[in-house]
Amino acid sequence: MEITLNVNGESHRLDIDPRTTLLDALRNHLDLTGSKKGCDHGQCGACTMLVNGRRINGCLTLAVMHADDEITTIEGVGQPGALSPLQKAFVKHDGYQCGYCTPGQIMSAKGMIDEFNMGWPSNVTDDLTAVPDFSQTEIKERMSGNLCRCSAYPGICAAIVEAAPDEGTSKEAAE
Repeated sequence: MEITLNVNGESHRLDIDPRTTLLDALRNHLDLTGSKKGCDHGQCGACTMLVNGRRINGCLTLAVMHADDEITTIEGVGQPGALSPLQKAFVKHDGYQCGYCTPGQIMSAKGMIDEFNMGWPSNVTDDLTAVPDFSQTEIKERMSGNLCRCSAYPGICAAIVEAAPDEGTSKEAAE
């Protein structure tokens, strides 16, 4: 089946099996290997990417479902020598350890910060009608779909808190 995927601001025409996951289309057909295949069941978050600004697990969706959507992978966030503030904070706070989950963690953090900025509550938000408090409890809950085998969670949370102002969230609110 022929589809067009818009990935990191570039349009790509693909002829793929309609059963191909978005993750496999990106990795195997476009050589975008930043998004990792971890569990292949949507349980680890290593394949997290943004589709139309919302975070999804690339292993759980078919590529044909996202023809003409705006897809952002870690390759679209920053490059060596030109890292995004979130990527720099991950390095500074040692939030990457072995690095396997890091692309998914960073993409999930970007999506999570955007969700927070839109006022979306989480399962731990006390008042569903108030602006959520960007607390450690909120960060941990909102990032709970991303696993790190190295247990770099303190560094990941510190990186998110540091980079949040550059993503539009008050750093004071996260402390």
